Amino acid sequence: MELHEIEIELQNADFQYRLKAISALQDYPNDVAVPLLTSHLQDPEFLVRSFVARELGRQKTSESFAALLQIIKFDNTPNVRAEASNSLSLFGRISASHLVQTFVRDDHWLVRRSILAALAEMECPEELLEVCLLGLAGEDAAVQEASVDALGALASSRQSGAALSQLLLLKDSEFEYIRVRVAYALKHFYAPEAKEALVQLRQDTNHRVVGAAMEDLIH
Repeated sequence: MELHEIEIELQNADFQYRLKAISALQDYPNDVAVPLLTSHLQDPEFLVRSFVARELGRQKTSESFAALLQIIKFDNTPNVRAEASNSLSLFGRISASHLVQTFVRDDHWLVRRSILAALAEMECPEELLEVCLLGLAGEDAAVQEASVDALGALASSRQSGAALSQLLLLKDSEFEYIRVRVAYALKHFYAPEAKEALVQLRQDTNHRVVGAAMEDLIH
């Protein structure tokens, strides 16, 4: 799409045209794309703002980084904030502390799960462990489950000892959905304590927990 066409479509009252125009900006250099993207940070349609957040992640400039931080702090739609969190993670280690701050500030499950997934893909075990502990301390079951899974992802990192300690505490959780995720997460660890904990979970009173703990034995 030609630049003048993009500029026209970005003003179209039908948001579908604005979506196409924003997608087309990926073919343009930063100095052209970023100002047009940031001009739609307040677009009335949340899908358009989501597309803006996604494209800003491809345009790795200080302006796009700042714009993503603005979206994460001020957008009123969780989907958009989650998309912006994903995009921010594409900047690498520099984004890790901002993602942790966002996790502390924003307790929406979609945003928190996006940050957990993003940090698990990055080489940031300290930050990942920090948000896992915060997620487990919260009250959202989906975030708690994702936090347990992320502890398992720390098995081969320099925070493996701390992650395993946390999982060993969680194996006695009163919630079966937590014990199920703990059973899966423990399989990433080779320490004797992890093996012993799995043996214990195979005797659990809940059949889902037993199934999760036994799964690799059945194949």
